[in-house]
Amino acid sequence: MPEPTALIRIERLCKQYETAAGPFPVLKEINLTVQTGEFAAVMGPSGSGKSTFMNIVGCLDRQTSGDYWLDGEDVRGLDVNQRADLRKRVIGFVFQGFNLLPRMNLTDNVALPLVYAGVPRHERERRAAEVLGRVGLGAYLKSHSNTISGGQQQRVAIARALVNQPRLILADEPTGNLDSRTSEEIMALFRELNGGGITILLVTHEPDIAAHARRLVRFLDGRIVHDGPVTHQEPP
Repeated sequence: MPEPTALIRIERLCKQYETAAGPFPVLKEINLTVQTGEFAAVMGPSGSGKSTFMNIVGCLDRQTSGDYWLDGEDVRGLDVNQRADLRKRVIGFVFQGFNLLPRMNLTDNVALPLVYAGVPRHERERRAAEVLGRVGLGAYLKSHSNTISGGQQQRVAIARALVNQPRLILADEPTGNLDSRTSEEIMALFRELNGGGITILLVTHEPDIAAHARRLVRFLDGRIVHDGPVTHQEPP
């Protein structure tokens, strides 16, 4: 079994898709351990397997073979409902597209995961207001997403990821739609959240964004080809 501090542990993980031409391998013998409290950036060219890897980590897809433990649970042995429950308890997602609902105010957007969890309305509103304040938007509780900036919309998306009090945030190109100044502000927020104990796994194509992490994992052709501390000089 994984050691208690390993939030993510993956051993010999493979993923392949069946095609008319035969099996198409996407991930090949991946081994990775992420300890609680780490901040890791995942990089690699398009088609390198990093998105498939993140979908498996996020319990949105299943591996073909190999083992995956999340927060001490053997994910491979869980059915669809158990995986969804584990995902709700442990993971918060932040995407490149903010995925906010324009007809809902920010409080209701952030509280949406709590609706699916069956949390009473007054508690949903309290927790949403709390996390919106945490990301610097406490004055915008009743605003709508089309009245705020892109950077503020991403902060709302981060607040929504935080509302279930996750241990892990999976962020997929979270600064891809933002200018450089706003990107720096969002990354400063991620560093602050990580400093508070939340584990962060972040996919990015941008070396300056990856530099905010403490660990860099690089994919190429379905394999991890680099895994080490972030430096200001990219590995070849």
